[in-house]
Amino acid sequence: MNYRFLRPIYYSLVLVLGVYIGSRISFSSSGPVISFSPGSMAKFEQLLRYIQRDYVDVVNTDSLLDNTIQEMLNKLDPHSTYINPKDIPAITENMQGNFDGIGVEFSIQMDTVVVVSAISGGPSEAQGIRAGDRIVAIEGESIAGIGLKNEEVIRTLRGERGTKVKVTIFRPQEKRTWDVTITRGKIPIYSVDAAYMIREEIGYIRVNRFAETTYEEFQSAMKDLLGQGMQSLILDLRGNPGGYLTMATDMADDFLADKQLIVYTEGRKRDKKHFYATEKGLFQSGKLVILIDEGSASASEIVAGAIQDNDRGTIIGRRSFGKGLVQEQWMLKDGSALRLTVARYYTPTGRCIQRTYANGNEEYYNYGYGFHDSTSTIESDSTEYVTPGGKIVYGGGGIMPDIEIPYEHRSRSDAYYAVVTSNVLQDFSFVYADKHRAILKGENGMEEWIGNNITQSQVYQAFNEYYRKEKKELLSLSADERNWITHRIIAFIARNIWGNVGYYVAMNEHDRMIEAAINELGSKQSAE
Repeated sequence: MNYRFLRPIYYSLVLVLGVYIGSRISFSSSGPVISFSPGSMAKFEQLLRYIQRDYVDVVNTDSLLDNTIQEMLNKLDPHSTYINPKDIPAITENMQGNFDGIGVEFSIQMDTVVVVSAISGGPSEAQGIRAGDRIVAIEGESIAGIGLKNEEVIRTLRGERGTKVKVTIFRPQEKRTWDVTITRGKIPIYSVDAAYMIREEIGYIRVNRFAETTYEEFQSAMKDLLGQGMQSLILDLRGNPGGYLTMATDMADDFLADKQLIVYTEGRKRDKKHFYATEKGLFQSGKLVILIDEGSASASEIVAGAIQDNDRGTIIGRRSFGKGLVQEQWMLKDGSALRLTVARYYTPTGRCIQRTYANGNEEYYNYGYGFHDSTSTIESDSTEYVTPGGKIVYGGGGIMPDIEIPYEHRSRSDAYYAVVTSNVLQDFSFVYADKHRAILKGENGMEEWIGNNITQSQVYQAFNEYYRKEKKELLSLSADERNWITHRIIAFIARNIWGNVGYYVAMNEHDRMIEAAINELGSKQSAE
C-alpha cells in the first residue's frame, strides 16, 4: 500500500510518538529515565482509535506506526533509524560476519546457478563442490531454466545450522551429475576481499566492511603478507561503509605507536571518550598508503583520519563520505530496534568527520552514490588543523586525501552502453572461463595471464565473435572503449577461475589510484 497520501497523519503522529518510543525502549540501569504527562499516552491512543474507526480507507496501523517512527527519526539526522523486526536478522548477520547455509558463492548465468567458489572451510567444500559446478536441482526439484532470482536461491539454500539439504550437481568438465546431501553450517561473510603482493615488497589488502570478524581477517592477511616480505602496504577502503568502532580502532592500532590517539567521541549525554593505540602494532614502521573515496564512511574514516592526523601514512583518492555520528542500538519489546545517534567522532587533531545534512537526507546520501563531479563541491568549514608533523588538514566533514585523484568523466558511445548495461560481458566471461578453466589453472600464474598483452588481444577477439553470434550485429567501439571492456572481461574471467583475489588483481592493473599509491610508495622507498 502506498502511504504517501497519509503523510499529514505521519506528521501529526510525530508530535506524540516520542511518548510511544520512550515507553518501549529497554534502557540499561545507567540509561536515562523519561517521564511524560499522564495525558500524553491517552492522546496518542485516541489518535490511533480515530484513524482505525473513521479513516476513509482501511489502514494497517502497525505499518503506519513504523513509518511514522522513521519520519520522526529522519527529522533528527540521517543515521538515527528504526529497524523493523523482519530486518533484524539480515542486519545482524551482515555485521556478525557469518550466516547459516551450505557455503557457496554463486551467480546465475544463462538461467543456471553456477558455483563461483566453495567458501573455505564450509560444508560444500567438504563435499567436494568446486568453482564451475552447476546446482541444477534442490530437494529433487529442477531449478535450471525456470527464471530463479538470486534471493530465491539464497532463501532455499540457507537454513538453520545442522539441517540438511539435498542438491544435484552437474560438473561440465566431467559431464556427470550427482546428488549430495549437505548439512548446513556456520558460513563466514568475509570482510577482506583480497590480500596479495601487488609489487615486490608492496602488499595490498582490500577491506569491504568493519564487522565482528574484520580485525581477525585483517591480522591474518597482514601476517601472511609480512611472511612474503612486505615492506609497504596499500590498504584499500574504497566503498567501505564502516561498521564497528572497535574494529576500526584495532586496525589503526596496528599502524600507530603506543599511546598515539586514534579517535575520540563526545555527545550531549556522552562524556568524551578517547581511544589510544597500544604497543601491540603489527606494522608500526612500514610505509603505508590508504585509498578512500566518496563511499568510504564511518569506521573507514576513523582509520584514515587516525593515519593522516598522526602523520603515519599517505591518504590517496577522493574525499570520503563524511559519516561521523555515533549510534547506539536498543531492542524494543516487539523485536524491533531503535538505532539512535548519541555522539560524534573526532580525529586526533579535533576534526569532526560528519558532513552537513542541513539540505536534507536525499542530498546527503546522493554524495555517497557518486552524484557529484569532484570532492571540491563538498562544503568545508575551512577550519585549519595542524598535525604533529606540521601538515595542515581541514575540518568540515569527511577526510580530504593528501593526494587527490578526481573522478574521471569520459564520453561513451551508445554502442558501449548497449554492451555494459546488458549481461553479455558476464555471460561471455562465464563461457570463456568454463571452456579454458583447466588450461588457465595450469598456466604459469594468475598475474602473468592477467597482465599479458596477448591475453587481452585474444580475449577481446573471442568476445567480438561471441557478441556477433549472440546479438547478430558488429561491435563498433573506440580504442578506449575496447580497452575498458577487455579489462572488465578479464576481471570477470579471473573471478570465475581464481575467485575474488583474481578479480582485484585484474581490476587493479589499470586503476589510477593504485598506480598513484605504487608511485608514492616507490618514491618513498627510493628516497630512503
